[in-house]
Amino acid sequence: MIKKNIISEAKAIFWIILSVLLIKVTILEAYIVPTGSMENTIMTGDFLIGSRYVYGMRTPDWLGIPYTDIGFFIPYYKFPEFKLPKVGDVLIFKYPRDKYVKYVKRCVAGPGDTIKIDDKVLFVNGKKVPMWEHGKFLGASIEKKFNQPDIFLSSDLNINRDHLGPIYIPKKDDIFKIHEETNWKYLLPILLMEGNTASLKNNDKVYKFTLQDPNEIFRRKGKESVFDDYFSEYNPNGRLLTPWNPAFKNEHFKYLMINGEPASSMSEYKLKQNYYWAMGDNRDDSLDSRYWGFVPENFILGEALFTYFSINLNTWIPRWDRIGTLLK
Repeated sequence: MIKKNIISEAKAIFWIILSVLLIKVTILEAYIVPTGSMENTIMTGDFLIGSRYVYGMRTPDWLGIPYTDIGFFIPYYKFPEFKLPKVGDVLIFKYPRDKYVKYVKRCVAGPGDTIKIDDKVLFVNGKKVPMWEHGKFLGASIEKKFNQPDIFLSSDLNINRDHLGPIYIPKKDDIFKIHEETNWKYLLPILLMEGNTASLKNNDKVYKFTLQDPNEIFRRKGKESVFDDYFSEYNPNGRLLTPWNPAFKNEHFKYLMINGEPASSMSEYKLKQNYYWAMGDNRDDSLDSRYWGFVPENFILGEALFTYFSINLNTWIPRWDRIGTLLK
C-alpha cells in the first residue's frame, strides 16, 4: 500500500513538473531584469511575465542544463502567430551575438522601415519618434566628431549611438544582390541568422563564421579562453570569425562560401523572415540595435506583459508597488 502511494505521488509530481515546463516553453516566458537599460519602464530587479503564444508558440529549440552552455540546439516547430511584433511592443528575444542570453528591449521600427538617429532623436521613415512615457536620457548628445568603432555598421554615416543612419530594416522576401561590392557587414549576419552557413576557404585553410561574439561570451563567463578559437591579429591560428571582424573585407569575397558553395556562384539572396530594430528606453545606458543590429523574427521569444515581482538588488527590499505593473 505504501509503495503504491509513493509511486502514485511520484507520478503526480512528474506530471506537475512536466506541465509547468510545457507552459514555460510554449505559453509563458519568465525573465529577471539584471540591468537598467529599460528604466524607468522596467527597473533592475523586476521579474517579468511574457507571452510566448502571441507571436506564435514554439517547441523547445535547446536541450541541456539550465543556466549553462551544456546542451545542444535542436530543430523546433513554430505555431501560427496571433499577431506580428509591432512598434511599441516590449520584446523578449535571444541576444543576436550570444544566443544563450535573453534581452528585453522595445521594438521601435519594423520590417521595411528606415531608421535614423540625429542628436539622440529617433526618426522612422523620416518622422520623429517621441520617447516613450517612462523612457529617459542621461546626458547630452555625443558629438559627431567622436567615433564609436563598435557601433553597428560603423562608417561616416554611422558615427556613434547618437548619430546613426539611415539604416534600412530588412523584411521577408527582400532580395539582395550577391557580388564583391555587397555590404557584407550588413548581409552576412542576416544569412547566418536565417540558418545558412558561411566560411572563408583558401586552399587548406577554412575560417568559419559565427554569430557568437567572443567579447560577449567573455562578458558572461569571464574566461579569456573563449578567445582561443577566434581569429584576430593576436591569434592568427584561430579558425572562427564574426561577420563584424575587421579582418574580413570585401576583397575576401573570392574565398567566401555559403552553405558549402562559392558565394560567387550566387546572383542574389531572398530573405526568409522579417527583422526588427530594438532599443532600450534608457537610451544612454542600453546595449541595443545601435550596437549589434537587427533582431530576427526567429530570435523573438515573446512579448513582455507585466511585472509579477520586483526587488531592489542593492538593498534586497521588495518593491511592492511595482507588482502587477503593465508594460507600455
